[in-house]
Amino acid sequence: MHVVHGRRPGPTLFVSAAIHGDEVIGVEIARRVLRSPQLDAVRGTLLVVPIVNAFGFLNHSRYLPDRRDLNRCFPGSERGSLASRLAHLFMTQIVERSDFGIDLHSAAIHRTNMPQIRVTPGAEHTLAYADAFGAPIVIVSKHRAGSLRQAAQARGVDILLYEAGEGLRFDEVSARAGTLGVLRVMNAMGMIPRKGVSLPRERPAIASKSSWVRSPVGGLLRVFKGTGEAVAQGDLLGAVSDPFGDTEVGVRSALAGIVVGRANLPVVNEGDALFHIATTEAGEDAKSIRNLTAQIDADPMFDEDEII
Repeated sequence: MHVVHGRRPGPTLFVSAAIHGDEVIGVEIARRVLRSPQLDAVRGTLLVVPIVNAFGFLNHSRYLPDRRDLNRCFPGSERGSLASRLAHLFMTQIVERSDFGIDLHSAAIHRTNMPQIRVTPGAEHTLAYADAFGAPIVIVSKHRAGSLRQAAQARGVDILLYEAGEGLRFDEVSARAGTLGVLRVMNAMGMIPRKGVSLPRERPAIASKSSWVRSPVGGLLRVFKGTGEAVAQGDLLGAVSDPFGDTEVGVRSALAGIVVGRANLPVVNEGDALFHIATTEAGEDAKSIRNLTAQIDADPMFDEDEII
């Protein structure tokens, strides 16, 4: 754990990554946040845990050696399994010392997510921080039993869950969006000054429903729609064909919305999750997503010794 204490009082924020050991993009985001010059003037306390699941991280695995998913083991127990003990340690030493948290994730291996924030329904101040983060889309979703988000909220600590990129991979857009997002939330909390922190130019799109489109057959997938693209109900997202090209079956969207995630592997089985579609509420949201994504791309590239 890295602890950054400000000279002036303020809130305590924790930033965590690699609860799933193969979701490495958050580790890079945490590194960039810790190197940010804005931290020289921080108020309050920043707690950064770049690798929560060190066991899985070293083994390129989502899971712990006891084959448990850490993000289904919270709040944990001091005398339970390895996963339960690690969850308990994180809750008592990190979460219970904090006022708010940002938990960094990516898609699983062989899938990719566009930068997005997930929040719990009914938490208005959390939604305000989600706006400040500046990811192109915010998905309002119920928390999972045993998740960090559920356990932390039960103790009065709300969390933004950031999803972006692919398991076991770095990509610059996801890293940059996550780093800027953390700094923007710190600015919104009054922890760091506005200088050097670019604010989002538009509000993110809000989605309260999402679903996966699954492969109707097994075969080879060709993708026609990428992450961030708007689709209408019935739109052709891709096609699955046999290796000889004798048969081909279209994959169509069951609802209108935005593609927020998709599979990367071209070899698919019947029933595999291929495209994740989020339903937004306003017609202009697709335009907002494009503009916010363009802002991420347009933010300046920094040399290694000046990256923020």
